[in-house]
Amino acid sequence: MHFAGTHKRNSVTQRRSSQRGEGKFRAIVFTFVIVVGVFLAFKLVPPYAAEYQLQDKMQEMARFGIVNHYSEEQIRDNMFKVVQDLDIQGVKREDIKVAVTQSLVKVSLDYTVPVDLLVYNTELHFSPSSENKSIM
Repeated sequence: MHFAGTHKRNSVTQRRSSQRGEGKFRAIVFTFVIVVGVFLAFKLVPPYAAEYQLQDKMQEMARFGIVNHYSEEQIRDNMFKVVQDLDIQGVKREDIKVAVTQSLVKVSLDYTVPVDLLVYNTELHFSPSSENKSIM
């Protein structure tokens, strides 16, 4: 009987140590997933945030452009300054499309942002635009 009790204790000890191993593995996987998530957020959120701010400025420029009778060049210059302030790389002044008439201001831009994800390189494509019509 003494022998059987020892066997029972050994199997309980082995089960506990295998459960500890499972816990360590889960912790490592969880940590890895969190680190990858933070890395992806660090790489992907800034271009989307910049595009959101650029879209907002385009809407503002289209609104004020029609009220203040800005020329195409004034709007293009102002938008290019915004692009530079937001540190959006690869956009040339000529890439900003502006159309101004007596009753309409339209601003648009197509650009891509390269993203290096260490094991994979990709490009994010953005096409912000805004249009405002005069109420008169």
